[in-house]
Amino acid sequence: MRSTTLLALLALVLLYLVSGALVFQALEQPHEQQAQRELGEVREKFLRAHPCVSDQDLGLFIKDVADALGGGADPDINSTSNSNHSAWDLGSAFFFSGTIITTIGYGNAALRTDAGRLFCIFYALVGIPLFGILLAGVGDRLGSSLRRGIGHIEAIFLKWHVPPGLVRILSAVLFLLIGCLLFVLTPTFVFCYVEGWSKLEAIYFVVVTLTTVGFGDYVAGASPNQGNAAYQPLVWFWILLGLAYFASVLTTIGNWLRVVSRRTRAEMGGLTAQAASWTGTVTARVTQRVGPTAPPPLEKDRPLLPPPPCAAQPAGRPPSPLPVKAEPPSPSSPSTPPTASALDYPSENLAFIDESSDTQSERGCALPRAPRGRRRPPNPPRKPARPRGPGRPREKGVPV
Repeated sequence: MRSTTLLALLALVLLYLVSGALVFQALEQPHEQQAQRELGEVREKFLRAHPCVSDQDLGLFIKDVADALGGGADPDINSTSNSNHSAWDLGSAFFFSGTIITTIGYGNAALRTDAGRLFCIFYALVGIPLFGILLAGVGDRLGSSLRRGIGHIEAIFLKWHVPPGLVRILSAVLFLLIGCLLFVLTPTFVFCYVEGWSKLEAIYFVVVTLTTVGFGDYVAGASPNQGNAAYQPLVWFWILLGLAYFASVLTTIGNWLRVVSRRTRAEMGGLTAQAASWTGTVTARVTQRVGPTAPPPLEKDRPLLPPPPCAAQPAGRPPSPLPVKAEPPSPSSPSTPPTASALDYPSENLAFIDESSDTQSERGCALPRAPRGRRRPPNPPRKPARPRGPGRPREKGVPV
């Protein structure tokens, strides 16, 4: 990625973050201030009702309660019959381990012991890559199954003579709709029924979970009223399938973007090559028309090289080894204007694009090609006049 592109992307992300911060501040700050005022009013009301309790003692009590809630204690346990409820039973601990390796980390349950924190470090370092491998495999298999099912629907559409481009669009839409129905909408209604949440709260939990954000304000199975030990493990398997589906969607989008980028580069490379071929062809044609009227600029510097034959020279005539003056055009043939351009060939300006510059150069005025195996025509007088090569001094003493 280029530096300019990276800086532009960074600026876009920072702008997105600032805009989100402004929106969340405008929406949530008034609610926070209202909750703080209500807490102060409740505190003053409690102190007026219990004058024997000092303000300092009440503050210490509130702090202890907050620490207990942060450690996993539930204030509703003492007032209900669920006295044996624990946030670290086997099902809840399994769910907590799943939130570690999936990097969701709700935060409703946290480790309070040093040994647990130390074990969590190594557990996450091993479990996260392992889960990533599992997620890739499940996503590949899930995406293949969905695409195989959608392939049968595509075959039906093709039998109905639907255009292939429209069939591709319909298959992509069906892939998204089936995934959203299985992993977003269906769990939403299940959580509404089991947890007693509203539809907005349920879909909020689903999206926050499958995007691995995991705030922890809503967690499935965290209520002490939920007595089924297999509920949270089932929720974790839903998280696995949902993350695998979204991974397959992101992989499909990445492959599509890669194919589009490769095709774009190939088309641009083809257009560049065609433009270079067309430019070389036009240059050769212009040189062919302008060349006979002007002498070559380096004629005096290269007296022994044969000049390029003009267009009127027959094809079977051998090239002359000595310089030959250009013959003036015959009076019967009309003179060609010296300024010719590519616009004089309106019927060929597009045909040049599909032909190479080498093929077009052979049709114009170019140096004659020597037969195969001979680089230049034989020129015997030049060999004794200009001897070369390291083997010449061995001929000393030989009479000439």
